[in-house]
Amino acid sequence: MPLHRRINITLPEETIRLIDRVAKKGDRSFLISEAVRHYVASVGKARLRRLLKEGALRHAERDLRLAEEWSGLDETPWREDRE
Repeated sequence: MPLHRRINITLPEETIRLIDRVAKKGDRSFLISEAVRHYVASVGKARLRRLLKEGALRHAERDLRLAEEWSGLDETPWREDRE
């Protein structure tokens, strides 16, 4: 059985009204828990996307140069000398 812990939080009245619109009586905790998990996952994915984009931009010139240097190998025919 998962461990639960009671905490005391303060939310704006408007937020409580929104929660009550979608959560059944007694399900506020579940809704808040799911919302926090979703938010953290979204923030994590957005951060990862941002880091990947920054890295790609930072290394773009290097990566293009390497691709150009190695592209000639794709055009070089490979043959086995059996003489």
